[in-house]
Amino acid sequence: MYLYLGGDTVIKTEEITGIFDMDTSTVNKATRDYLSNAEKNKRLIYVNYELPKSFVVCNDKIYVCPFNTATLLKRSK
Repeated sequence: MYLYLGGDTVIKTEEITGIFDMDTSTVNKATRDYLSNAEKNKRLIYVNYELPKSFVVCNDKIYVCPFNTATLLKRSK
């Protein structure tokens, strides 16, 4: 099955490792460092440039998207 993340981005649900809320998870410095490192290594992909609400960790990339985690979870079912 596929999950629409916004913009022109669709990913396979089998590739998803986790879906995380941007507001609650980026409070931790380790998460901010993880996202910063992913951006430096060109693994971080911004789906569009609206206000990011969540990020989706996949096998080889991390997608920052404007949808709430609850919305993404409903779409993945």
